[in-house]
Amino acid sequence: MNFPSYRELRDVKLQTIRQAISPECYDRSTLHALFWYAFDLALYLGAISGVFLSHAIALKLFFGLLAGCTVAFMFVWAHDAAHGTLFKSKQIAEVLGTLFMLPSLNMYRLWSYGHNKVHHGFTSFTPIDWIWRPLTPAEYAAKPPFQRFVYRLERSPYTCALHYLLRVWWAGMVRFKPDPNLRDRHLFSLSKVITLVFFLGYSALAYRYAGGFSGVAAAVILPFLVFNYFIALFVFLHHTHPDIPYFDQRNEWSNTIGQVYCSTIVRCSALSEILIHNIMIHVPHHVDNRIPFYHLKKAYRDIKREYGQYIHEYRFRFTTVAGIFKRCQLYDYEKKVWYSFREAAALHLNPMLRKAA
Repeated sequence: MNFPSYRELRDVKLQTIRQAISPECYDRSTLHALFWYAFDLALYLGAISGVFLSHAIALKLFFGLLAGCTVAFMFVWAHDAAHGTLFKSKQIAEVLGTLFMLPSLNMYRLWSYGHNKVHHGFTSFTPIDWIWRPLTPAEYAAKPPFQRFVYRLERSPYTCALHYLLRVWWAGMVRFKPDPNLRDRHLFSLSKVITLVFFLGYSALAYRYAGGFSGVAAAVILPFLVFNYFIALFVFLHHTHPDIPYFDQRNEWSNTIGQVYCSTIVRCSALSEILIHNIMIHVPHHVDNRIPFYHLKKAYRDIKREYGQYIHEYRFRFTTVAGIFKRCQLYDYEKKVWYSFREAAALHLNPMLRKAA
């Protein structure tokens, strides 16, 4: 499909795009939010109960896998809470959001700071929004062999969890040190302490009552790893596509380009969209993150009527997803062209690059 140039959106204000969205898309319902909170929690507790009550290791791991899926659902709910879309009270949002992020071992305050300010503020402008930033062929060739190997694993539909684990969870939360002058920086440390206490306490509980190390693996570690896979895959697909550019020059990028042109709509089955709270209907969320997840479909229809020509939309199929991973591996920021590893090696004369491929 041929899309109009992203340059057409450079001088369009994001507020202009927002005017296409119906006012009812901003309506918040505490009852609605709490219903889905209870729904997600029931799924998680059901899966975890299976871990604790099963005696066979295979069954424990099966329920741990299911628990990991529900942790991803819970995280999406907490993601909306962190944006302030679900409740008027920031305190209620933070308490409930913190509780829902604990099984993923994510730290609410730290995650919110990076996601809300960095990712939403500078979507696809890679000097600031560094999540899933593609390397150029020259940058890739200059990396040591082990770093190239890790980058290849990150750019695979099977092992992409490594990206979130290394770049976001470890570097962006566990190792993150806030500016000493930053207001409320002590709350970042508090988030780390809360998550650490949860991890140690929950692991001890699983060890004692779920069957020792196998119980810890099934109740704590496996759900954490499954979550990392889902969140890495979601975020990759939200902003990566052969027709979507990335930017390293501020004069080429604009907020509207980042939020509209560089975000995607990935339609899934009706059940999947319910379980993941419409998170793959991502353009309206980036156009205005005040829209609750249960209004995203309506907001998308509104935006599509006037700006559909700038929206990248496709149906989720594994073959499509695998194709995107295969195509979007290295990037030329000047030409705005994606390369696979093999294409880059063939097109560039650098012997290091040919060897790296």
